[in-house]
Amino acid sequence: MKKKNRVLLVAIIALINVSAFAQVKVWTLKESVDFALQNNLQVQQTLLDFETAEQNVVSAKGNFLPTLNGSASHSYNFGSFIGQDGNRVSRDSRGNSFGLNTGVTLFNGFRNTATYNQAKLGLEASKLQLEILNNDISLNVVNAYLNILFNKEALKLAEEQIGFSQSQFDQVKAYVDAGSRAKVDLIDAESQLAADQQRLVTAENSVDLSLLALSQLLQLPKGNFDIEVVDVNLNNAVFTYNDSGEILSYALANRPEIKNAELNIDNAEYNIQIAKSAFYPTLSVGASASTSYQHFQGQDDVRQVITGFDPVSGAAIIELRKNGFEEQVEDNLGYNVGFSLNIPIFNGFRTKSNVTRAEINKKKIELALEQEKQVLNTNVEQAFADAKAALKQYEASQKSLTLQETVFQNGQSSYELGASTSFELDQLKNRLLNAQSTFLNAKYDFVFKTKVLDFFLGKPITQ
Repeated sequence: MKKKNRVLLVAIIALINVSAFAQVKVWTLKESVDFALQNNLQVQQTLLDFETAEQNVVSAKGNFLPTLNGSASHSYNFGSFIGQDGNRVSRDSRGNSFGLNTGVTLFNGFRNTATYNQAKLGLEASKLQLEILNNDISLNVVNAYLNILFNKEALKLAEEQIGFSQSQFDQVKAYVDAGSRAKVDLIDAESQLAADQQRLVTAENSVDLSLLALSQLLQLPKGNFDIEVVDVNLNNAVFTYNDSGEILSYALANRPEIKNAELNIDNAEYNIQIAKSAFYPTLSVGASASTSYQHFQGQDDVRQVITGFDPVSGAAIIELRKNGFEEQVEDNLGYNVGFSLNIPIFNGFRTKSNVTRAEINKKKIELALEQEKQVLNTNVEQAFADAKAALKQYEASQKSLTLQETVFQNGQSSYELGASTSFELDQLKNRLLNAQSTFLNAKYDFVFKTKVLDFFLGKPITQ
């Protein structure tokens, strides 16, 4: 009995776990945008570009610092060679040498300064590129989210229409069975019900596809994915912008695309300075220290030292002293310091050509800035006109929907009194469906178009 209880308990726990795993994650608009910005692969790549730009700044700073290098070698000599004392030696030997050198550029035509400033510009440009990408992703996510809301509302209408058509079919069938209606009316009602069921399938597919589009945008699996249903109520829809001028002025001063294009001009100016630096002389200072050790094969490390002279013969008194590794390294240690000046005189006009190319490139980038401004102006004007038109379309579709609802109600009353046919009622119903569909399209189109204007003004578009 206990064993059965344990099996039952395990089954219940497993069922609970499966149920919890299968729960659908409902995403809000803000959650969707935030998740996309944090996990999008393009964003992550741009963040890596930003880290690269940071390292470029570090590298540019390093150009102002001195270099320091060490060296060591081990070699063998065979036969005749010049020894450390400057005399020719005919004996095999081995030796070591050690060195340490440093140097720093004192002046190179301000190349290092221009390179450093250019690296800082690159860092700022990386920030702007990230902002541009974030803006584009945010707008795409909002558009996809609104598209789901639109399709969900369309699905709700299709479901309501199925209920109405089913009720209509049942009513007509009762009339036909009672003999008060012709059988053809039942066929018409059944045909309308089938058409509405087809619309329902299409609406369900549209919801699924729009959910798939958003999940792919968020780079998430489609399963267990849904969004929070937001009531988009536009009963008091108004257009809050008087003209496009205020929007354009703000966009020109604040949009990252424009700022990035302006940074490109500054970057081009630094390229000119770097190219011109080749006309100037380069002055550098360096210092080094070196020492060496030499050992003759088959011989002890000793050296002859004259300690005095014989008072009778006058011959030198020579004493052998230890001359090992430490002694030689200390005795052979030497230092060097010096300045180097390199003056360019002629290099086949390459420097002049580089400067000219840099100046031409700056002109191209200045034109690119003007083109970017023109594109922004066009986009703002188009967005402003689209939003105004969307509001007019929304107001017109709302009025049309109200009228079609009234007409359909009157037609339904006439049909119930036997004053009209089912075909006529179906015609009124289809007109009402078209008016509802047009109204939904106009509503969400106006919402998105106003979000675009908010986007150009730097306002939050997730609210």
